[in-house]
Amino acid sequence: MSERFNGGDLLVRVLRAHGVDTVFGVVSVHNLPLVEAVERDLRFVAVRHEAAAVNAADAHARVSGGLGCALTSTGTGAGNAAGSLIEALSAGSRVLHVTGNIDSAFLGQGRGVIHETKDQLGMLAAVSKHAAAVPSAAEAAEVLFEAAAAALALPQGPASVEWPIDLQYAAQRLDGLPAVREPAAPATSGDPAAAARELAAARRPVIWAGGGARTAGEQVRELAERLGAPVLTSNAGRGTVPEDHELVIGNFAAQPAGQALLAGADLLISVGTHFRSNETRHYKLALPERHVQIDVDPAALGRAYPITHGLCGEASRVLDGLLAALPAGAAAAEPGWRARAVEARREARARLRADIGPYAGICDALREHLDPASPIARDVTIPSSQWGNRLLPILDPATNVFPLGGGIGQGLAMGIGAAAARPDVPALVIAGDGGLAVHLGELATLAQERPWLVLLVFNDGGYGVLRNMQDAHMGRRSGVDLFTPDFGALARSMAMPYALVQDAGAFDEAFAKAVAAREPYVLEVDVTSVGPTPVPFVPPVPIPEEG
Repeated sequence: MSERFNGGDLLVRVLRAHGVDTVFGVVSVHNLPLVEAVERDLRFVAVRHEAAAVNAADAHARVSGGLGCALTSTGTGAGNAAGSLIEALSAGSRVLHVTGNIDSAFLGQGRGVIHETKDQLGMLAAVSKHAAAVPSAAEAAEVLFEAAAAALALPQGPASVEWPIDLQYAAQRLDGLPAVREPAAPATSGDPAAAARELAAARRPVIWAGGGARTAGEQVRELAERLGAPVLTSNAGRGTVPEDHELVIGNFAAQPAGQALLAGADLLISVGTHFRSNETRHYKLALPERHVQIDVDPAALGRAYPITHGLCGEASRVLDGLLAALPAGAAAAEPGWRARAVEARREARARLRADIGPYAGICDALREHLDPASPIARDVTIPSSQWGNRLLPILDPATNVFPLGGGIGQGLAMGIGAAAARPDVPALVIAGDGGLAVHLGELATLAQERPWLVLLVFNDGGYGVLRNMQDAHMGRRSGVDLFTPDFGALARSMAMPYALVQDAGAFDEAFAKAVAAREPYVLEVDVTSVGPTPVPFVPPVPIPEEG
């Protein structure tokens, strides 16, 4: 009897063609053929929640540089994934999300088939760059290849495919499949010669690198060195130029040192940044009037701030053209501007170290004991928002994993996906007790998969970021003081080592031991015992004054 192939076998063939070897998901009656084939032929990481599947696939893509894949069920399962698809869309992550659907004969009838939902494809289209349904067994391969191509094409983003269960079980031919579609380089537009003249005339230029610059690190570094220009970054752009470079100010644009540099600059060159509200003081941050903006998305040019020249295209190609158009030997910066940049870098870090007090030593220990290639996944919590997103040096942009959309609770799943992408170096997750509780079940995934990962939990008994915000603006607390589980007991119940730090001076030794264990390790910092930071972190969210 000849071997019979179904949709699961097809999915495996599509994933292999795109270099995917790890898939994250939740098994269901409405994706069983897919999970069975993936677990047989690839690596299937069984997470506990569909949102975590997408978060893990997202982080795996960011760290590996390839295509991430998540499998979920139809209806509630697909709905659970929606929030994490929003994060992937915000970050421009290459995620292929494959979800089931009910039998094709019952679609759209509303008869109450188990896991049925109204207009699932419409929901997926709202939270994905690309969304499509498999209409027949014969067309499944084309739909999957098209979705993968959409996720990989610039500007990148998640692509969702819904696949009725009967069509998953249907017979498939695995010969004559479509070819992998190599993403075409986006067309470039703008006048690089005019922009180069603008750069050559500037005396105090500043570069702002965003997430779209991460694959153009060499070009950004060369431009900065030729111009003597300081490099500011968004959170997404961290590590574009390694943060130990003396010209890299980093993610400090909205801080006093960054604001002073921008106020003194006569030209801004921005590369692939959205100028997010939390990084521009809700768009009140003053930028130079002369602004050369580079972005792959033509709609982004001039959207947040006015520009004098807009160059559209993939960052490395546009910067190559811009560098070629610069006059040979041009050194635009006036005497002292580079030195001012170096001083701004020192000042920004010194001020933040003073603001966080004993946590500066914790930050130092993290960098000391991690490999330069270690993924660093940071959930939304005070240590991340106040100093992890700025002071903790990022030396490789692929290691910088953070929920750019700002949603709490995604850090642990992201860390699991990141660790799977780089198993030979230790991974770090920085989480708060409140955020960790959002997807506490993923501790079981961590125990099951056993990656080399340190889960660092800062426990302050609730939602510290919002607590500080309420203390600063409202004079009362609402919904921020929470019951906190015993993390030591949780770790022991899952056969993971655990340690508690109650004195910042003891952290270095404890963290070194956690890294040396080469397995999942829960390290808790008792924030109440260590004490608060000298300057409380209050998120830069505008609050109307009462009047």
